Amino acid sequence: MSAGKSAAAGSPAGALRHVLSHLVTPLLMCIGMGLAYLGAFHAPEPHELRVDVVGSGPSAQVLAQTLQDKGDGALSVRTVPDRTTAADHLRTQDSYGAYIPGKAPELLVASASSDTSATAVEKAFTQVAAGQGAPLKVTDTAPTADGDPTGQGIFFLLVAVSIGSYASVAVIGGAGAVLRLRVRAALALGASLVVSAIGAVFAGPLFGLVDHGLAGLWAMAWLYSAGILLIGVGLHTFLKRWTTLGVMVLFVMLNFTSSGGIFRPELQPGFFGALHSFWNGAGFVEGVRSHVYFGGHALGGNVLVLALWFVAGVLMTGLAGLAEGKRRTAALPAAAPSTHPARSSDEEEEEMEEAVGV
Repeated sequence: MSAGKSAAAGSPAGALRHVLSHLVTPLLMCIGMGLAYLGAFHAPEPHELRVDVVGSGPSAQVLAQTLQDKGDGALSVRTVPDRTTAADHLRTQDSYGAYIPGKAPELLVASASSDTSATAVEKAFTQVAAGQGAPLKVTDTAPTADGDPTGQGIFFLLVAVSIGSYASVAVIGGAGAVLRLRVRAALALGASLVVSAIGAVFAGPLFGLVDHGLAGLWAMAWLYSAGILLIGVGLHTFLKRWTTLGVMVLFVMLNFTSSGGIFRPELQPGFFGALHSFWNGAGFVEGVRSHVYFGGHALGGNVLVLALWFVAGVLMTGLAGLAEGKRRTAALPAAAPSTHPARSSDEEEEEMEEAVGV
């Protein structure tokens, strides 16, 4: 750095410009978080929420059609012949409520699938039963564990594992920038083991979010965390100081909001519902739900989502390795490089930017 440039950077005006340039990252985070969270959660309304009416006679058909028409797209109503079929649909998450009309009407729900969806269904059919002058009996066919009465504990577990993962990316990328990529990748895999183990402790012995299936939960948490860390470590080679912002967009802003942990896609705008079908947070949340509460139904598809994100991390790390190899070849100095190169001011600023995200 020249003397003139150094003096400019050390002047009050230069320092102010320096601070303002670094304020861009938190301001973009603010905008992104507001757009993502408020866009996904501020006004949940059901749309095409699948429910069943039990019965095969004309009265059941009329009730189903009436609910479909009055719902104006909020509900997708069909009839099923018996209670067993309705309960099976709830088990396979093919519906989120089943109404059994009669003198003592009953509503079947599966709160483990989504407590907010079950609440929306209960609200709709409480009005139906009231119109028939009868109290509604609600039967939960898949209740959550005692340690997770709202069914949202898995979502908050997702938050904890995600923060541990992307914060580790910032540390490995910033403090470990001088290390070879293979060492950083090994650190990423090691960190994912620790983060997932912490998640399993939270879910099992500490808070009792699940009462069985803890080993499977840990395996999915590791696959999820490893995918984030490998993608983040690979992206750092290309994005540098913008890595934390990029990782937050991928694994916080778009991830938490589309996971289905608070509201399922049927209660969200279509954009987040579409992401739910292939984003890694949804793979983790729905995978754990399937594994713990629904006998493994659709577990393979959710594990495949997590595995594909892990593969994407491996590929991203491989691309980063190729890019770094080319840079080293192009920048070979005449003399041998120092074993412990000094940190440049750019590297220090990069680490500061990443600390903002943490």
